[in-house]
Amino acid sequence: MDEIRLLFGKPVIQEKGRLIKAIKDLQSRHGIIAQALDARLVVSQKHIDFAVQKALSALSEGRNIANDAGVEIMRYASGERQIESALVMGVSDQTRRIALILVEAEGRKSWPDDSELCQIIEPDGRGGSFDPEAVKDLFHISSQEIEAVGEQRMEDLVIERVALVETYR
Repeated sequence: MDEIRLLFGKPVIQEKGRLIKAIKDLQSRHGIIAQALDARLVVSQKHIDFAVQKALSALSEGRNIANDAGVEIMRYASGERQIESALVMGVSDQTRRIALILVEAEGRKSWPDDSELCQIIEPDGRGGSFDPEAVKDLFHISSQEIEAVGEQRMEDLVIERVALVETYR
């Protein structure tokens, strides 16, 4: 199984284009897959682990929509089939907190050390702390679903959306 690391914190670089470039540079230096998402929309480690595994499976079987592994991960993590719709889960100039996903890729050279990571993310020690209203909106979770299963099961509802990405046409 691929090793997946998930870090939460404040982006050191506020300008989206420069942040994405720094992440791409980190990715190429270490031979890993790296993707930053808006932390408000990441429900849990399980959510990301499932999305990463689905994306890597799609890439290895030629069922991917995106040519970039990080974008394919974002697509699954967002529960969206279309890349354009999935971009809502990505970082913007207004993103205050990011979830940085690092995935072991075939031929990985090394994991980035703390000195490299601190140029991209300032970990805040809060772990995952999603915004329930933003998650309900992004994943189209209805009040009826929440009434049926309870808000404490939102993670299950999100993972269900991730699982259904391949069935959407």
